[in-house]
Amino acid sequence: MFSIYNEILYRPLFNAMVYLQGVIPGGDLGLTIIILTVLIRALFSPLSLKTIKSQQSMKELSPKIEEVKAKFKNDKAAQSAAIMKLYKENNVNPLAGCLPLLIQLPILIALYQVFIKGITPESLNLLYGFVSTPEIVHHNFLGLFDITTRSRLLTLVAGGLQFIQSKQSMALQADGGGNKEMAALSKQMLYFFPIMIIVIGWNLPAGLILYWVTTTVFSMFEQGYIKRKK
Repeated sequence: MFSIYNEILYRPLFNAMVYLQGVIPGGDLGLTIIILTVLIRALFSPLSLKTIKSQQSMKELSPKIEEVKAKFKNDKAAQSAAIMKLYKENNVNPLAGCLPLLIQLPILIALYQVFIKGITPESLNLLYGFVSTPEIVHHNFLGLFDITTRSRLLTLVAGGLQFIQSKQSMALQADGGGNKEMAALSKQMLYFFPIMIIVIGWNLPAGLILYWVTTTVFSMFEQGYIKRKK
């Protein structure tokens, strides 16, 4: 199973990273991480947008779903049937947002592993024949910091961006009333995720934080695009 994962996901992404690092002026590995992350996220952007739209549709239906639950609170079968009818009338599939996420997740995990393992002498045997062995790898991102070491400032930036992105997501998916427990949970998550990122990322290499910053900013652009189309 691991060899299949390695050949289908990890190895192609590793080769893509090495190739990009070889063509980027100066061999800046930090820039390589940003460019490869953007390319992968752009490739799966249609799926991501579908997930966001599905979540938005579910939120817009939330008040009506709450009305149905209140109306049939003593009859679970009738409640389920009425909710399914509501989904059908509004062309909403409650599972539509799950499949795109499940497709993307293994690839994003593999990309994360490529970045965390980096380019080492031991990993060069994974290179395809048409990908040249890198002559030099610069770990200094734009001359600002070494991506193999910790960057507390970048970690704080990652947490701040996650807070903004979560707030943007909540605004996009606001349902104008509905389940109070879900609203309270969303508010808790607004603060939980940024704090979690800061705590986890505090001692991680800056290269991984750079990856997280890039994917967060990309998500913000996706959500902004959906908001403009509303």
